[in-house]
Amino acid sequence: MTLTLAKWTLDKYQQLVETGLLDHELVELINGEIVEMSPEGPEHAYRNTSAADRFRTLLGDRAHIRDAKPITLPEQTSEPQPDIAIVAPLGITYAHRHPYPEDIFLLIEYAKTTVAKDTETKRKLYASVRIQEYWVVNLKARELIVYRDPYDGDYQSIQTLTIGRLFPIAFPDVTLSITELL
Repeated sequence: MTLTLAKWTLDKYQQLVETGLLDHELVELINGEIVEMSPEGPEHAYRNTSAADRFRTLLGDRAHIRDAKPITLPEQTSEPQPDIAIVAPLGITYAHRHPYPEDIFLLIEYAKTTVAKDTETKRKLYASVRIQEYWVVNLKARELIVYRDPYDGDYQSIQTLTIGRLFPIAFPDVTLSITELL
């Protein structure tokens, strides 16, 4: 007997969200499947919040910083919730829809137990919709993995950093210490 999973469309998933049935669930839509998210431990929550606050200070009104909020990737039938999404400041537009790939400057995930999901599944998902830059902070290994140059479903540039300074592609005048993120 072969089992076939029913895939969710973005419309059906968003309707389910609107009903409130998922209000107390930690889930996201990845490639048409509703996937459970890991709960945040204290270190994850602290580092994620600190980094988001730092970006708010550095970028001001040049970008909008979204903490653990959905983004919509229509081409991939996905609505993931990255830990930090640095997006175009489109104001009231986000009251009607989540950011699309063309609105996104940078995505950041903090990972301790989800390193494989973030460096494999999400990496390929984000590259497939040409999000120019994606960072994974591996809390276990105390390293920052920087993905850039999306092409043909994957990132062509991958750097693993533990020290130094980094400049986001969309904001070359902004510099962050790697240790600030770790």
